[in-house]
This record gives sequence, C-alpha cells and structure tokens, in this order.
Amino acid sequence: MYIKKILVAVVIIGLAVAAYFANFVYNAMLKANTSFNGETAYIYISKSDTYADVKAQLEPLLIDIESFNDLAEQKQYITNIRSGRFAITKGMNNNAIINSIRSKNLPVKISFNNQERLENLAGRISEQLDLDSLDILNTISDEKFLKDNNFTKQAAIGMYVPDSYEFFWNSSAETFRSKMLKSYNNFWNTSRSEKAKSLNLTKNEVITIASIVHKETAKVDERPRVAGVYLNRIRLGMPLQADPTVIYAKKLTSNDFNQVIKRVLYKDLEIDSPYNTYKYRSIPPGPITMPDISAIDAVLNAEKHKYLYFVANVKNFGYHKFAKTLAQHNNNKNEYVRWINSVGINR
Repeated sequence: MYIKKILVAVVIIGLAVAAYFANFVYNAMLKANTSFNGETAYIYISKSDTYADVKAQLEPLLIDIESFNDLAEQKQYITNIRSGRFAITKGMNNNAIINSIRSKNLPVKISFNNQERLENLAGRISEQLDLDSLDILNTISDEKFLKDNNFTKQAAIGMYVPDSYEFFWNSSAETFRSKMLKSYNNFWNTSRSEKAKSLNLTKNEVITIASIVHKETAKVDERPRVAGVYLNRIRLGMPLQADPTVIYAKKLTSNDFNQVIKRVLYKDLEIDSPYNTYKYRSIPPGPITMPDISAIDAVLNAEKHKYLYFVANVKNFGYHKFAKTLAQHNNNKNEYVRWINSVGINR
C-alpha cells in the first residue's frame, strides 16, 4: 500500500513536470508571439550590437519578451549575435524568430545619384548601409585601389553608376567598392566602349562631359542635342564654356559645396581652376557631378548637328534655345539676361 502511494505520487509529479515542460515548450517555442499589425516587421542588427540592443528592438514587436528571452538563452543566441537585416512575420513563434534573426540575413536596396564628390557619396551610402561614412570615404579614395584600376581621385566619382543595387545591410566598405567596380566594368560593355573610342574620348572624358550635360538640362530628350554642342566645340578646339563647371570651380576653390549658386557672374569666369572651362580649353579632369545613365548615353549617342551655342529658353522653361552662330546666340542670350534681371536673380 505504501509503495503504491509512492508510485502514484511519482506518476503525479511526473505528469506535473511533463505538463510544465509541455507548457514551457508551447509558450517558449510554439505559441505565436508577435504583436504588430502589419504582415512583416524588420530589425537591423549592427556589428557592434549586443543582445540588449537586439532585445530593445524586439520588445515593441513581441507579446511576451520574457518567453523569447528564455528560449534565446536555451538556444545560446544571446552569445551568438549576427548582424544584418532580418524579417519577422506576423504570427511567428519564438523559435522561428530566433532562427530568422540568426541565419536569414536579407539584402536591402540602395540607390544614389547627383553626388558631386566622393565625400557626398560616402555620406549617402552610410545612410543606407551599416557603415561609417569616413570608413567608406577612405576605402573608395584609397590611392592604391584608384591607381590599380586606372582612376585619378578627380575621376573616381565616375566609377559609381547611378542606379539601384542590392547589398546586405552589414556589407563592408570593401564589398561596396568591389561591387561598384564590377558594375562599372559591366556598364562599359563593348558597345559603349566602341562608341567612346569612335569619339576619340576616354571613359573618364565621356563621363565628365556627361556630368556637364546632366547639369545643363534635366530634360532627357534634350540631352543628346546638348551633348552634340559640346562635341562640336571639342572638334573645333573651342573652349566648352559651360556654366556648371564654373559653379563647381567656385565651390571647389572656396571649399563650400553647400552654397547655392543660381547665376554665374563675369568675375567667376576668372577663377583659376582646371574645372573653369571659360579659362581652360581642355575637358575638366573629372566629373562635376555623378551623371545619370541617360546623360552618359546622350554623349555616346549625341545628336549630329551644327549648333555651337545654347541658352535657357525663357518661353519654354527647362529647355534651351540653340544657335549655330554667335550673332544668333547673342540675341537668345540677351532675351535670357533680360528675363533673369527681371526676376531678380543676381547670384
């Protein structure tokens, strides 16, 4: 009888332990534990993050952070944090969440355009990837890398073709640079390379002219015509006389790229800089901005015409009036100057 009572007690305790364990397993591993309304939430874990940082991101997304914490300890996630971008879908249990943030790093899409300098590009990328802007800048301006790949520091911004790209959020600066170089080389396929050669221009010269075209007009359909003007001037040995290059020279010599310059003054034409195409006949040493693909292709497929001049069309804003002779151009220019004075733009 005594032994029977002991056996019964053992069975009861065993059942209780089994029930407790089953409850623990259900609550910690199998029970849905998300509290957000959308279908998917994302967390971003930096290389320097601790478990406390991860837990702080998860807490607003979960019903019961403590049950998650218990399982994280059991699965040794707490001491094995992985950086990256991870998804948590609605209705996930703790086990699925831990599996996701441990091994399912998801890529992000990044984009960039209109960057004037490597410094600006580095800042833009650091906003989209888990990278410090100074680390990026040091990597993309590394002298050995530039020399090994036939870039000067002035031309280096031309290696970055504006587009959308996929990266893992925790990618290194070297990975970013390597992928951009590969993309640049792919961009310069046989067709584009042959077109540049037929124009007697290097890739850097094409991109530099394209950067001027990009700044001169935002109208994609007008870019081949503007490009044709500059190619005509180059063939004739004329200076490019492009106002955007003077603006760039002014920013560069004053070391102030935040200034807004709406009008080029006659005194600005005297700035002593290789980017001042009124003072120097040669193509500038590098791009004055990161040109769109449409601007690069506009140079490679420039419109064939005899125009040598153009000025903003005040009757069709965004477009320009083109001229074959200086006399025609001066008439167009006078109309533009009268308009710009009337609206009070003086710098």
